[in-house]
Amino acid sequence: MNADLSEFRRGVIAPVECIKEGWALIKDQYWLFFGISLVGLLIGGAVPIVLLGPMMIGIFLCLLQRQRGEPVEFGMLFKGFDQFVQGLVVAALKMVPIIIILVPYYIFLVAVMATSMPRGGNLSPEESRRFLLSFFGFEIVFFVVIMVVSILVEIFFMFAFPLIADRKLSALEAVKLSFRAGKANIGGLLGLLLLNGLLGFVGVLCCIIGVYFYLPIAFASQAVAYRRVFPYIAPTFPSPPPPPGNWA
Repeated sequence: MNADLSEFRRGVIAPVECIKEGWALIKDQYWLFFGISLVGLLIGGAVPIVLLGPMMIGIFLCLLQRQRGEPVEFGMLFKGFDQFVQGLVVAALKMVPIIIILVPYYIFLVAVMATSMPRGGNLSPEESRRFLLSFFGFEIVFFVVIMVVSILVEIFFMFAFPLIADRKLSALEAVKLSFRAGKANIGGLLGLLLLNGLLGFVGVLCCIIGVYFYLPIAFASQAVAYRRVFPYIAPTFPSPPPPPGNWA
């Protein structure tokens, strides 16, 4: 990876501004990006590890093209499959921390259930109360842990798909660079995730389907955050040879 491709900015993410700029980016073509976001997530969610990566790359290809002032068509979403392997690898790597937590959780849960139930199958009222308190206490602790890990995973992987879409990096290069940039901008990214989550929850309260109408704005805000951290690098072309008359 070239040195200039590894450079990024620090402390440039303002969550509210990113959301405002994201809305301004897509508002005159909102329904196009609504369709791109919804179809991308529906296809990606069908087989998450296999299809989600290419679909996310396709969504960001559309948003980044829009940022450059170039026309966007719905079919561009499927250009993410040009980077199928890279998207697949990133999606699989994102799942690793969650799996590391879930597997011991289920093993521990089964062990607790097996050791807490008496051989006769009946619990006294006091035993039932203690069991329920310990069970729900464990569930609350697990919920907090999984939420923290999920947020950190989103922060550290947030730029991986855009980097593949924008700079055609390999999956490992994109993940490593995304991790470094996420760590350097963790405060702004955390604020952006929480604010998008809050606005998405408001959408859920609006007859549930409201969250889907917010999706393109959330993706656009992430594209704005990406471009703030990773400025656009114009392609360079080799200089043409001098005219024949200058050879003399």
